[in-house]
Amino acid sequence: MASTDETAALVPDGARKAYDGLDTEASKNFHDTRHAVQSTEMHQTEGGFLKPLIFGGLDGILTSFAIVAGAAGGSMPVPVVLVLGFSNIFADALAMGVGEFLSSKAENEWILSERRRENWEMENYPEGEIREMIDIYVERGMKHEDAKLVIETMAKYKDFFVDIMMAEELNLQVPEEDHKTESMKEGVVMFCAFASFGSLPLLGYVLIPLAFPNLGEEILFTSACVVTGMVLFLMGCVKSNFSASHWFACGLETLLLGGACATVAYTIGQFVDKLIAE
Repeated sequence: MASTDETAALVPDGARKAYDGLDTEASKNFHDTRHAVQSTEMHQTEGGFLKPLIFGGLDGILTSFAIVAGAAGGSMPVPVVLVLGFSNIFADALAMGVGEFLSSKAENEWILSERRRENWEMENYPEGEIREMIDIYVERGMKHEDAKLVIETMAKYKDFFVDIMMAEELNLQVPEEDHKTESMKEGVVMFCAFASFGSLPLLGYVLIPLAFPNLGEEILFTSACVVTGMVLFLMGCVKSNFSASHWFACGLETLLLGGACATVAYTIGQFVDKLIAE
């Protein structure tokens, strides 16, 4: 039966926890135990959808709140805010989702075309490719003899070596075979994140009047500010799980940047409203 330390070392984020705490003994236990039960070290894989999730969520909530703030600054009635807000959010969410899918798909197809070129060069002139890789490793500090031994050994396994060349020469990560499916998932995540987070500042204008019909527009705008601030801070805290930054610092950074965007929208709304009134 595994000991407590061995069990802790088996958790998927054991290596990350050891690094966060700079615990060398925990890192050693993780790798030793992992090697005994599985040859592949597990890393965080959620980061693949982190970009569309965080970017879509932030863009959605900031776009929506910018509309709310601009409308409040321009003294627009609540029905106008709702019509502009919801129509804009879902149209933008669809555009962002499609754009994420197409851009990710195009990037992956380009990378695969570069891999085909590298594979062709390896088949027709392997000596030149091997020499280039040796030079790269020598530039990074390896002795020529050691670099030559390493590269010539890897070159015996062509597909593996081509992937290494992609990473070392071109700084490109070869996508998986089902990259179109992954691109589609990224687009869906972008759409859902944009639409769901973008709806939050507007929901207060719908739900609060149902319970308190006599509240003024200023109270509704204040509630939208509170909800948006809380969501921005929480999104920053979630983002800290995939970075080395402290959760409070990430949350505060996201809140301040979002607040700056909203302030600009509110100020411009006020300015345009006064300009029209004159």
